[in-house]
Amino acid sequence: MPEPRSCEGGSGAGAAGGDGGRAGRVPAPRRSPRTRPPSAVAAAAAAIGSRAAPSPGSRRSRSSAIAMSFLFGSRSSKTFKPKKNIPEGSHQYELLKHAEATLGSGNLRMAVMLPEGEDLNEWVAVNTVDFFNQINMLYGTITDFCTEESCPVMSAGPKYEYHWADGTNIKKPIKCSAPKYIDYLMTWVQDQLDDETLFPSKIGVPFPKNFMSVAKTILKRLFRVYAHIYHQHFDPVIQLQEEAHLNTSFKHFIFFVQEFNLIDRRELAPLQELIEKLTSKDR
Repeated sequence: MPEPRSCEGGSGAGAAGGDGGRAGRVPAPRRSPRTRPPSAVAAAAAAIGSRAAPSPGSRRSRSSAIAMSFLFGSRSSKTFKPKKNIPEGSHQYELLKHAEATLGSGNLRMAVMLPEGEDLNEWVAVNTVDFFNQINMLYGTITDFCTEESCPVMSAGPKYEYHWADGTNIKKPIKCSAPKYIDYLMTWVQDQLDDETLFPSKIGVPFPKNFMSVAKTILKRLFRVYAHIYHQHFDPVIQLQEEAHLNTSFKHFIFFVQEFNLIDRRELAPLQELIEKLTSKDR
């Protein structure tokens, strides 16, 4: 697939405009430090089914994610950022329980579908929180391998490099290391999720008109963390025996964004080969 020529809020080769200072993507040099060969993505796809997905873990009084317990059980408590909790007793908590039960069936295609009678914004909000928590935990397992020295730029293979801007604190896209970029990204996502005007948690409080646009931006940026892990750190993932968790989490993520058309296909290009292999078994 040809690389997109647009650049979000940034400058660089092939830049053709921006989107108000959001995170930028520009073509990376053909040879970048610590770049994994293309076979890394194929190796990740091959890991699907090599180890059974973990069984559901114990339930907490306050659920921090739909699939966190399903994917990880109680085996790991290390996260990159604090988990985002959804209060027990809220409608969003009930949606979490519904999705958790559906995930337990093992049918991820079914698990991402909008429950009958539910509001799409509410469903997207609940799942966005969940994916933040999943990626938060996944990245937390490999932070020792993702350093300023090993990853001086935020990239996803030899063709994709990401520059950071949030349009508020950092308006002009900056080139930074992967750990710094991901720190910026996850902090920014946290701020959006904690904003009650964007992600209302109380029944009866409407979602803002720009909610879906914000959610799409969050998910697009979270995808970049998956892409970086797969391209740059899949060997440590295998060493830690976390590839089944990573693959199941990413498959769940892709099914969800595909179901509701939440990420442009061009944005998924760094992992397109893996996506096709992951989803071909469920068509």
